[in-house]
Amino acid sequence: MTGPGGGHRQLDRLTAAALTTHVQASSVLCLPVGSTEQHGPHLPLATDTLIAEAFTHHLTAAYGDTHDLWQLPALPYGIAPEHAWAPGTLTLTTTEYATLLHTLAAQYVRATAARRLILVNGHGGNRGVLETLVHELHQRYGVRVCVLHPLALARTPTGDRPEIHAGLHETALLLHLAPDTVHLDQLTANAPPPDPAAIRRLVTDRAVTWPWASNDPRLATDGIIGDDPAAATPALGAHLLHQALTAARHALDTLTHPGSSPCR
Repeated sequence: MTGPGGGHRQLDRLTAAALTTHVQASSVLCLPVGSTEQHGPHLPLATDTLIAEAFTHHLTAAYGDTHDLWQLPALPYGIAPEHAWAPGTLTLTTTEYATLLHTLAAQYVRATAARRLILVNGHGGNRGVLETLVHELHQRYGVRVCVLHPLALARTPTGDRPEIHAGLHETALLLHLAPDTVHLDQLTANAPPPDPAAIRRLVTDRAVTWPWASNDPRLATDGIIGDDPAAATPALGAHLLHQALTAARHALDTLTHPGSSPCR
């Protein structure tokens, strides 16, 4: 359905009276969570939030009627200490972030009948805390909850360097979703590439965790960790979005079908 003001299944576009009619216990609230942080010289500070918000919009457009999805206003702040060196980066502590999400969950449980929640996460730095929070939110508020990570859902093979931050995939997604925010002409030409072995050792190694930073020249070029964003195209972004939306269907089925949900 399209709510008042033209918002397609946007909860905050409903009137209070319409909310009580349309949002039931079986409804699924979809909260985009992102970050405000540097994304190289070519992408905006809001990159992660834009991706999470746009993916949520497409998710509700594709599956909203069949799974009763409702999009919530995006949360544009996250946990980003690895980018704190850069102008414009805002980062919450883990305690602040957890408290904020607990507060939002409690308020939506109070203010609506919905008891199903999807967090759509656009920022990799939020992932560790969210993995714990899904347990807490489920146990404390009685909601069925999961986290979707759009870029991970796409499952597209990467090149020599893992797609960590502001690289080929994020750039392609924004070229498709918000092309006016991308400035490929600001990329540094012929910049020395970071060391893939160092990225694997300091960033992606599942056995050891390090407090890495995106201004470490071993890991990043101009704050970018990933394949060359200059090769990004809107077509690749559209492909990534399609893959992620297709892959999300299984999680939606699991969350909304009582017999298959792991969160009873």
